[in-house]
Amino acid sequence: MGSLRQGLAKTRQAFFGRIAQALGNTEIDEDTWDDVEAMLIQADVGVPTTMKLIENVKNRVAREGITRTDHLDEALKAEMLKLLERPTPMNVSGRPLSIVMIVGVNGSGKTTTIGKLARRMQLNNRKTIIAAGDTFRAAAIEQVQIWGERAGVPVIAGKPGMDPGAIVYDATEAAYARKAEILIVDTAGRLHSNFNLMEELKKIRSVMGKVVEGAPHETLLVLDGTTGQNALNQAKKFQEAVEVTGLIVTKLDSSAKGGMIFAIQEELGLPIHYIGIGETIYDLIPFDPDRFIESLFENNGEEE
Repeated sequence: MGSLRQGLAKTRQAFFGRIAQALGNTEIDEDTWDDVEAMLIQADVGVPTTMKLIENVKNRVAREGITRTDHLDEALKAEMLKLLERPTPMNVSGRPLSIVMIVGVNGSGKTTTIGKLARRMQLNNRKTIIAAGDTFRAAAIEQVQIWGERAGVPVIAGKPGMDPGAIVYDATEAAYARKAEILIVDTAGRLHSNFNLMEELKKIRSVMGKVVEGAPHETLLVLDGTTGQNALNQAKKFQEAVEVTGLIVTKLDSSAKGGMIFAIQEELGLPIHYIGIGETIYDLIPFDPDRFIESLFENNGEEE
């Protein structure tokens, strides 16, 4: 499990790994359920999702005749796995040019994720171009250019304050001219509560649809894994504004609680395509529900 296990070490040690430790080897009673419920809520699984999960585990325990707490963690993992959607491949094939729109609030790790995603596309032999569509901050343009250079991917940029739609148009022209297959479009780090800025995102999305039929073909929301239930609120706002098609969850290697992934999937049904587990350009990995859950719980004697 390598890098994924290492990346989730803090989350495992602080939350999920402790569930198995707390269960011990005793008879299952009401205190057991109270303990598991409390730890799941602390891990940002969220109250509604936690309640559903506990109910499902109780039903499994009754069906399978489980009476000891040391057998409870496998039942819990099995029911948690049911909450996670197995992501289908992104819709970035079958046409001359596919446009991927990246949205997210400032500080979510959006710019670094764009660089990492572009690098993954390049490594899969998909010729890629990045459009620096966050024209509201000069620093944002510089940052995406730096990450484009690291990824070995061209960046189409303009001057600060330019119309983002114009950048998207220019980048599309460049992508066709260079026979690129994928155009990744950065957008401003909108505060999800700001109506006017959300309207601006809608305009950029509209421009994409005019320059390439059906675009954007994917709209990926980058969420900071350390923000817990706030991430759920962000996801709802962005989904309303720009029809988000999938998620990338970042910073799961830091103090992220990890449980918000279950709440988002349960309440929104959005697929998680990638997770970020580090700062290097290679630390963006495809989301695999089985590996994710195993890495959350496994201990292998590590110190707490």
